[in-house]
Amino acid sequence: MDLKKGLQLFGCLAVLLSLLPLIAADYWWIRMFDFPHLQLTALTLLAILAFFWKFELREPRDYAFIAILAGCLTFQVSRIYPFTPLADMEILAAQTKSAPGIRMVTANVLQSNKTDSLLAAQIKAYNPDLLLLTEANARWRDALAPVTGKRFSYKEEIPLENTYGMLLYSKFPLIEPEVRFMVDDSIPSIHTRIKLPSGDTLQLHCIHPTPPMPQHNPMSTDRDAELMRTARLTRQSDYPAIVLGDFNDVAWSESTGLFQRVGRLLDPRKGRGFFNTYHAQNWILRWPLDHIFAHREFRLRDLEVMPDIGSDHFPVYIHLDYFPEGAGDQSPEPASEEDLQTASDIIGQEIRQDSGNGSDDRGGKPDGDG
Repeated sequence: MDLKKGLQLFGCLAVLLSLLPLIAADYWWIRMFDFPHLQLTALTLLAILAFFWKFELREPRDYAFIAILAGCLTFQVSRIYPFTPLADMEILAAQTKSAPGIRMVTANVLQSNKTDSLLAAQIKAYNPDLLLLTEANARWRDALAPVTGKRFSYKEEIPLENTYGMLLYSKFPLIEPEVRFMVDDSIPSIHTRIKLPSGDTLQLHCIHPTPPMPQHNPMSTDRDAELMRTARLTRQSDYPAIVLGDFNDVAWSESTGLFQRVGRLLDPRKGRGFFNTYHAQNWILRWPLDHIFAHREFRLRDLEVMPDIGSDHFPVYIHLDYFPEGAGDQSPEPASEEDLQTASDIIGQEIRQDSGNGSDDRGGKPDGDG
């Protein structure tokens, strides 16, 4: 194979993998290509530049090849453009220091990770008001107890050995915290109201759905259903809501976009950057899997990807101000009737696949340590 044909094959492969996620199917081998969008964009641009560097446009198929690549690159850039500093910010910057705020850290600790001292040091350094740990088992709970016990007065702990344990700690009162297993008996989520020192009440949803990977779940149905159920909760919430956790989904995917529209949620990364959190140990294959979304009553004071804690995820720190007076200055993209129907269809598909297991929106804790 000569260089030109090899380059054309390389470019066509980048195009195919970029467009594959547009297929409305839940199979893992399709949904997994939602993730490396940045990398595929770079490969497409590289193919275009390499072609112009090595060859001249002489034949109609050369023009067709470049036109296809250029069209694909335009599509790719349109997906990631909202997360660049060139785009408008979706959550505006905080403008007053007098507004009540909440500082939060969310971290997927990696259950097998033994370097808990790194996270303990980060908790002390960032001093969050609220801490969410995913993939946390009893060992993690016990290892961090000297730090969390001193700094947080309220907690909801579901330590599990299946990589879906969840630990929530707060300096502020948790009002009627509830553990739900929205799509699976072994995948918990935490839903609670929080009372700020100002007396204001917020709604918090903490989630960690399964990824669409063969070793976890061969379909994205469960993940998408948990996202849609959570979006419905925020849409119907009587209080300004925040959703955080490891979504096992990227910020630019169709499912995350639908989640935002249905839930009336804003993304603090838009207009600021990608804030990639996974894979912490591989700088080439890295994308944003850990998310924090909020209703329009919030303004952003600070957002940061924290240093390495030995996990395959970086933690995320965010400082949000509660500023309901400015809610009218920022608006989420509204959900269409088609969006709402799609969300219902996704939930219905999960129910049909899992019919008879009784896991629909149940509360309580599983048997075992916790």
